Amino acid sequence: MSTGTSGAGTPTGRDRDNGDCDDRLANRDNGDRDDRLANRDNGDRDRDNRVGNRDRDDRDSDDRGRELLARVFLARVAEPGDEAVGRWVREYGVCEVARRLVGDHAPLPRISRSRWDGLRARAERADARRDLALAGDVGARFVAPGDVEWPGQLDDLGDARPLGLWVRGRPSLRMWALRSVALVGARACTEYGAHMAADLAAGLAERGWVVVSGGAYGVDGAAHRGALGAGGATVAVLACGVDRPYPRGHTALITRIAEQGLVIGELPPGDHPTPSRFIVRNRVIAALTRGTVVVEAARRSGSLATARAAQRLGRHTMGVPGPVTSSLSAGVHELLRSEGVLVTDAAEVVELVGDMGELAPVRHGPVLPRDLLEPAARRVLAALPGRGTAPPGEIARGAQTTQDDAIARLYELRSLGYVERHGDGWKLTRQAMISVRADPGPC
Repeated sequence: MSTGTSGAGTPTGRDRDNGDCDDRLANRDNGDRDDRLANRDNGDRDRDNRVGNRDRDDRDSDDRGRELLARVFLARVAEPGDEAVGRWVREYGVCEVARRLVGDHAPLPRISRSRWDGLRARAERADARRDLALAGDVGARFVAPGDVEWPGQLDDLGDARPLGLWVRGRPSLRMWALRSVALVGARACTEYGAHMAADLAAGLAERGWVVVSGGAYGVDGAAHRGALGAGGATVAVLACGVDRPYPRGHTALITRIAEQGLVIGELPPGDHPTPSRFIVRNRVIAALTRGTVVVEAARRSGSLATARAAQRLGRHTMGVPGPVTSSLSAGVHELLRSEGVLVTDAAEVVELVGDMGELAPVRHGPVLPRDLLEPAARRVLAALPGRGTAPPGEIARGAQTTQDDAIARLYELRSLGYVERHGDGWKLTRQAMISVRADPGPC
């Protein structure tokens, strides 16, 4: 019977097994300890990465916050569309431009000393946080280039691109601008102009398009009301602060647009409109939309500035014709003689600015009963005199056919009520006479 040892302390198989087991347990303990240490190190690295990412996010957020304040500050200092300021922002950055305007710094290039001093004087009174608070009081927000809501098509304006836009309303400006059309025209429009603007706006709204205009009297107001009346979307682009509806007579309309659509503008809260600001504002309307429709415009109308801006930007320009005797249509007719496209309803506008396949219906006049006749029968019918009767031979010569064929066609026409027989002759019935008068012919 064997014991735990064999000979002089020679280990048995059981001893070897116990030794191997101890080694494996020791290795497992060492491995577990190493894994725990490695996992702890990985956890520490993950924690460091999260902290680092959080720090970077905080820095990015701080940078965005500083840039937002700088843009709001410059929107108060510079006039809309100031290309010199836009060039500085592109070359030096918005925060650096704002910093140089505050304190005793050398003027930035490409500007006179007097103009620089004027900007400095404005900068002394500017307060970005106050402007943001005033905007918040009326439910407005500031949308800047690079924001998710920023419409990228405004970048086509280059250095004249807005520093940002003040926006009142819940919808996303970027999403609405993707499928939008501008309707502009005379303030002192005729009833015809107001009717056409409202009809076009309603038709566009029913087709899912956003109607953009300037909120003014006349064509602008009719376009906004037409879109709202059809339950559609509309955007008013103001030449003043979005908290100050202009004109005053459209306060209720602009308030309704802010509740159901969007009211936007470049100027900070409280700023008032000027003639030059209306003209500069028009470039935003042109750049924001796929195309501009001019409904009524005299030769010196500001709405033509919108059309010219749209042409420079490669957008579609359209015009609604009016009476040639009306001075309020003279500007539209000049536009149509150059690069404008004549449109008469919403379907024709959408055919131009919409996607492939969005075609306007084919236009044709009313279908008269005689249009349904075969060509040979129409020729025989046309050969009959307007008054009195004619013999078959004379009718055949007029229709350029044989007498037998003419007689066959005459009996066919009699069954349809167009002709009747009197002795050896044939004459038109009263029904046929009415049909002839209603058809103006190929002219």
